[in-house]
Amino acid sequence: MRSVTLRSLAKINLDLRILHKRSDGFHELRTVFQTISLADGIGIEYEPSRQTELTIEGSVDIPDNLILRAARAYLDAARLHARIHFRLTKRIPMGGGLGGGSSNAAAVLLALPVLAGKQIDVEAIASGLGSDVPFFLHGGTALGLGRGEELYPLPDLIDEPILVISTGLHVATGPAYAALGRGLTFTGSSIKINGFREFARTLGTRRRATLASALSENDFEAVVFRQYPKLKTILGKLSKSGAAGVRMTGSGSAIFGLFESVEGRERARSCGQLPLADRQSQQDRVAAHRRGEDMAQRQKADRVHRAGREAHQRQRGGTAARSARQDVGGGQSTPISLR
Repeated sequence: MRSVTLRSLAKINLDLRILHKRSDGFHELRTVFQTISLADGIGIEYEPSRQTELTIEGSVDIPDNLILRAARAYLDAARLHARIHFRLTKRIPMGGGLGGGSSNAAAVLLALPVLAGKQIDVEAIASGLGSDVPFFLHGGTALGLGRGEELYPLPDLIDEPILVISTGLHVATGPAYAALGRGLTFTGSSIKINGFREFARTLGTRRRATLASALSENDFEAVVFRQYPKLKTILGKLSKSGAAGVRMTGSGSAIFGLFESVEGRERARSCGQLPLADRQSQQDRVAAHRRGEDMAQRQKADRVHRAGREAHQRQRGGTAARSARQDVGGGQSTPISLR
């Protein structure tokens, strides 16, 4: 039996512009993904078997769990059978636009080829599981085009303090898209693309999210805030508390603030301007590392992640950054924690 424990990082959208609705029913978008230090823990026990048996235990019951879907998809594609047991320690709030389920799926797709000793191209599997899953195969900072699955790495950002507030509200993504009213033709696309390019260039050049935040947008904020005024109130209070940049991530409902110093973030956390329950709920979730995590186990997990990512990059042939560099500069992205 082979086993490993992994950290499955959350993400935020530093910028998110929604363009026209496509003929396939999806929306064309432009975004900048960024992994952050908030993470779920995933334990995996893998044992070859004549029949496949997948089990999972965890602190929450998640219907149609992407961990099991990813494992089944990998075994089918690799033509393998195995008994795999997963232990999920959920720290990323669900339904907040932080990508927890997609991150879990990507972590499984990176780990299983190493544990099973059989590498396959997991990119197509990732795209089939969800639009955000391909990003988590790489992490770090990346442009997302199309549905978000067309990725171009940006230079790694300098670590900065971040405060994430999760209200517990679940914003349904489908109705949020519908509320935007984007059709097959959208006259504002060129303006949005130009604004996005300016943000991406600034971010790639200055390498600090705080310095580019004044140019950022999230198109979902207008429609989601109308439905949930509490989120707009939180964003406003977080901005007044000293954050250099404040945005909602994805279609919501998590709100994040970027700070120039840890001291500034701690003042915002304790100033009393933010709802106490929300402020307290995030106090432990922004920790950079798991408390009490065994160093040997961490090193083993790092080796599995590194082996999975290196194999994945070899199979892709280095094509991930093909054209975006002319707009925002080059640089190969690696997973980081923006904290």
